[in-house]
Amino acid sequence: GRVLHHLRRLLPDPRNTVVVVGFAAAGTRARDLVDGAPALKMFGEYIPVRAEVADVPHFSAHADEDQILDWLRGAPPPHTTYVVHGEPSAAATLRTRISDELGWTAVVPRSGEAVLVR
Repeated sequence: GRVLHHLRRLLPDPRNTVVVVGFAAAGTRARDLVDGAPALKMFGEYIPVRAEVADVPHFSAHADEDQILDWLRGAPPPHTTYVVHGEPSAAATLRTRISDELGWTAVVPRSGEAVLVR
């Protein structure tokens, strides 16, 4: 979206600071910035990263594991719970907690796996 236009303009200037707020997922430009990429590809060209990058990972609009489990406790047990969000290790941990703490069947589907929901 528009943020790419802003980044293209701001990243090359070392007088600027780009603040990455919240979790930066693997494979995203935000993660590349946090990991210290020297340039980002945008609009078919490589934009040099000379701006300071500040990582503030603890702000998020997403619920944490405990909040998700509290929410699930209020729902009737489904046939199967599919964990489809988050990094693979975090998804696996949540799957285990759902299974262990709620006694529900929980699955982390493989990438590209299709599931028929009735």
